[in-house]
Amino acid sequence: MKKDLLRNFSIIAHIDHGKSTLADRLLEETKTLSSKQMQNQVLDSMDLERERGITIKSHPIQMQYMHHDKASYIFNLIDTPGHVDFTYEVSRSLAACEGALLLVDAAQGVEAQTVSNAYLAIENNLTIIPIINKVDLPSAMTDDVKQQIVELVGCDEEEIIEASAKSGFGINKIFDAIIDRIPPPLYKDENKTRALIFDSTYDNYRGAIPYVRVFDGIIKKGMPIKFHAHGEVYEITEVGHFVLKMVESNELRSGDVGYIVASIRDMGHIQPGDTITSNHDPCLEPLSGYKKIKPMVFSGLYPVDGDEYDQLRVALEKLKLNDASLEFLPETSEALGFGFRCGFLGLLHMEIIQERLEREFNLNLITTTPNVIYEVLMRDGTTIKINTPSQMPGTGDIDKILEPMVSAEILAPKEYIGAIMTLCQKKRGIYKTTNYLSPEKAQIHYELPLGEIIFDFYDKLKSLSKGYASLDYEFREFVPSDLKRLEILMHGDSVDALSSICHSNDAYHRGVAMCSKLKELIPRQMFEVAIQASLNGRIIARTTVKALKKNVTAKCYGGDITRKRKLWEKQKKGKKRMKMIGKVEIPQEALLAALQIGDD
Repeated sequence: MKKDLLRNFSIIAHIDHGKSTLADRLLEETKTLSSKQMQNQVLDSMDLERERGITIKSHPIQMQYMHHDKASYIFNLIDTPGHVDFTYEVSRSLAACEGALLLVDAAQGVEAQTVSNAYLAIENNLTIIPIINKVDLPSAMTDDVKQQIVELVGCDEEEIIEASAKSGFGINKIFDAIIDRIPPPLYKDENKTRALIFDSTYDNYRGAIPYVRVFDGIIKKGMPIKFHAHGEVYEITEVGHFVLKMVESNELRSGDVGYIVASIRDMGHIQPGDTITSNHDPCLEPLSGYKKIKPMVFSGLYPVDGDEYDQLRVALEKLKLNDASLEFLPETSEALGFGFRCGFLGLLHMEIIQERLEREFNLNLITTTPNVIYEVLMRDGTTIKINTPSQMPGTGDIDKILEPMVSAEILAPKEYIGAIMTLCQKKRGIYKTTNYLSPEKAQIHYELPLGEIIFDFYDKLKSLSKGYASLDYEFREFVPSDLKRLEILMHGDSVDALSSICHSNDAYHRGVAMCSKLKELIPRQMFEVAIQASLNGRIIARTTVKALKKNVTAKCYGGDITRKRKLWEKQKKGKKRMKMIGKVEIPQEALLAALQIGDD
């Protein structure tokens, strides 16, 4: 096939701006799917994606389009996730393309992830085709949104396409723009082989299957290939393209998007952004942009029923084959038993993994308070990284604690700026700048501690802006901060599942809230139970669950008072002995409710 008839492009947008619906219309118009096969969100294969209306995994697909100039074009569409947690996956998908359709909702305008993805596309030197979607909505602000897009990408108003992915209006203009504006891939079949891995999947029979974009050379069946990141060598047993399903072909040439089967059993060998080359004649320089994905949020996952521990381990291993960014290590908790410490890209990623484990593997799970990773500088000059409060060394050994800071970008209508800035200040944010994308829409930049964002920041932001504000953030650096370990003691014993690392200004408030909540939830025992909050070994809050009283003198009808006193004294000694050896069982619902305490 001629290279000038090939186009590789992606669709980028904020969540809920109509990305999956536009992909559906493109598939329908090119007759890639028959009307019987057609359904909403075709490329969103998981039930979870359909329910939430978000794309979690990127999905490539090849379409054939007959243009009015009688030429038959091949389009490779690489669909991308829209949430901030999956930014790295979006960047690798964009690196596999020459162009991107920038989709903006006519009713909502440019939002945080729109800006972030547009910058990613510009960094990858892609041709951007701006499209305003949902122009047929009564609440559409087409002219205002045009101004926001011009401000964002610096294009002319005439270049912006007005469309409605739902009704199909403007779809032909989009096809013409893809052909006329996006350049075909360069012919590099003679060069040494280089292919970029932008995603992967796992098949029980064929092993791990990398999704690749070939930049240089040719990849064909029987060829030995090498991975640049770790040097492992495999022999290819099958190559092919994506036409909704995998369709085998003879070879993949420069410019092609497809998949490789090479009986790869270790999913860890396939890393997004890595370069595949020929083992016989390897390239010297890998394709740029590869970096190892680092988890940012850590949480413990424990089965409600301890007997399900092995089942949880097998389930996590299977999920890791499909999601290389998930990390987990075995962990033991006195309160919760055996479980795993898991690393996630963000809160949505954590929520998705937990829901998939519960749905796909029928598990009942408890998730502990999410934590971020901290760096601790010790007095002896060494640096350690901790992601759970129990790993925090003694106060006397610590020189400094560093917490991760992120650069946050919030887009919102101008009337909510005051409330948003108040929220950011409460969360220890450092104000940077405010820009106006239009007379009505502001872009606010803050530096915020990641530990403050992972609790309820996003919910509060949406609440105070009536749902109009959007957030995007990226890791910036570790900075020193006045952090302390807040421990909850139950009857003198530390409950590791309820411990957390927090800022000293917030510790007292959080400790009191946790003690009060637990007092309501812990059932009364035969002895008094002290619930305490301890900050670096010093008690800062305390409450007591009163003992159950048994009337031991009920059998005494009249008689000498000394009989009653003797019985009360005997009961007092019994309660004292019980208090010394008694253990407090914390019910699961008490743990769950306590873990959901925000920092209002």
